[in-house]
Amino acid sequence: MNLYNSLKPLGIADPSGSGWLAVVFTFILAWLVTWRLIPIVRKFALRVGWADQPNARRLNREPLPNAGGLAIYAGVIAALVLASLLRPIEIQSVLAQVLTILLGGSILVLVGFIDDQFGLPPSVRLWAQIITALLLVANGISITVPLGTPIDSLLSTLLTVLWVVGITNAINLMDGMDGLAGGVSFITAMSLLAVSAQFPNRAAATLVLGALGGAALGFLRHNFHPSRIIMGDAGAYFFGYVLAATSILGNLQQNTVVALVPTVLFLLLPVLDTTQVFVRRLMAGKNPLSTPGKDHLHHRLLAWGFSQRHAAFTLWSVTLVCNLLAMRVQGMTLVVMLATIISIFIPLGFTVWQRMRQQS
Repeated sequence: MNLYNSLKPLGIADPSGSGWLAVVFTFILAWLVTWRLIPIVRKFALRVGWADQPNARRLNREPLPNAGGLAIYAGVIAALVLASLLRPIEIQSVLAQVLTILLGGSILVLVGFIDDQFGLPPSVRLWAQIITALLLVANGISITVPLGTPIDSLLSTLLTVLWVVGITNAINLMDGMDGLAGGVSFITAMSLLAVSAQFPNRAAATLVLGALGGAALGFLRHNFHPSRIIMGDAGAYFFGYVLAATSILGNLQQNTVVALVPTVLFLLLPVLDTTQVFVRRLMAGKNPLSTPGKDHLHHRLLAWGFSQRHAAFTLWSVTLVCNLLAMRVQGMTLVVMLATIISIFIPLGFTVWQRMRQQS
C-alpha cells in the first residue's frame, strides 16, 4: 500500500501528497513557534509583573506568569499565515470564514489579556464574547434550525451564541490546574481535525485545527505540572472560541440541532464541568456567576488524593474517550479513529516525558 492509499481514508491525501504535508507543516510550525516563544514571553512577563496571584481557583502557591496565551496566539497566526502564503491547499473558497474565526479569536485574546492584567467587569467580557459569536453568525458560521418557520434565523442565532459563549467560558473555567485546559484543547483539536479531514472542501478548517493542536502541544511543554507559565484568559478564550467555531464550521458536521449532539460529545468534559458547577451553586443558593471557587471536577479529584499529574491524566483520558465516542457517532471508520489515537498519544506522550525528564 503506497502513501496515498494509506492516507486516503483520512481524507487529507491527494496524489501529490500536498494536502497531508500542509496539515503536518502547519501543526509543526505552530508547535515550534509556541514552544520557542513561551520562554521569551515568560521572562518578559516576570519582569513587568504579568502574573496570577494564588487564588480560590488556581492551585499555584506563588505568582505565576499568565501571558502564555500570547505565545499560543502567535503560534497559530504564524503557522496559518505562512501556510496561506505557500498555498499548499486551496483555501480561497472559505477564506472569509477562517478570517472571521481568527478575527473573533483576536478580539477575545485582547479582551482576555486586558482582564488578566488589569481586570474587567464580567459584563464587558460577556458582551465581547456575544459580539464575537454574532460575528460568526454574520459570516455564515452558525447552527441551523430547520423548522421551516420565520423564527429559524433567530433561534439559529441564539443557539450559536449560546454554544460559542458557553464553550469559550467552559474552557476558561477548566484552566485551574497545570496542563488541564491545554491537554483537553489538544485532544479535542486533533479529534475535530480528523473529522474535518474527511471533507476535501474543509481544508481551511483542517489547517486551523492543525495550527491550534500544534500550539496547544507547544504550550504543554511548559505548562504540564509543575507549570512555568499559564495561558490566562487570553489563551483560554482563544482555545474555547476557535474550538467552538470550527466545530460548527460548514461540512465539519451537518449544522442542525440534532447534529449538535455529537458535537457536544467532543467538548463533553468542559460542558459537564461547567454545568455541574452551575447547578451545585444554584442548589446551594449561591450566584453561579460568582467568584471562582474550588468546585470544579479537577478540584474534586485533588480532594480525593490525586496528584495534579494524575488528575490531568485522568481528565485527558475522559476527554479522549468522549472524542472517540463522538467520532464513532459521526460515522468515522476504525482506521480514522486509530490514526487519531496515535496522533494524540505519540506527541502528547513525548511532551509529557520531556517535561518530566526536565524536572527529574
